[in-house]
Amino acid sequence: MATQGFEIPTELREFADKSVEQARTAFGSFFSGALKTSEQLQSTGVNVQSTVHAAILKGIDHAQSNANATFDFTQKLFRARDLREAFELQSEYVKSQFATLQSQVKEYGALAQKTAH
Repeated sequence: MATQGFEIPTELREFADKSVEQARTAFGSFFSGALKTSEQLQSTGVNVQSTVHAAILKGIDHAQSNANATFDFTQKLFRARDLREAFELQSEYVKSQFATLQSQVKEYGALAQKTAH
């Protein structure tokens, strides 16, 4: 049985060639933009790095404070004598945590403003 050679149509080869070139150009543009962004970040990196470090420390502090408040609330809740006292404790806890959250958000806002300047 004789086999005929299969030839890829010229149009398909040209289309594939153009597609590869377009992809190469797109990736080149992407990497060029990434390099420019990296250079810009490097120039502002010290300020950003300092602010990120401060935000991380603040986050750890907030997490610890929030956890302690939750543990304190839980302990008080288990010691409640009746349902009315439990609801009062819950109400106090929610109000306190809402005020704490507002304060924490303001602190993060101040850090964000510091970074922007």
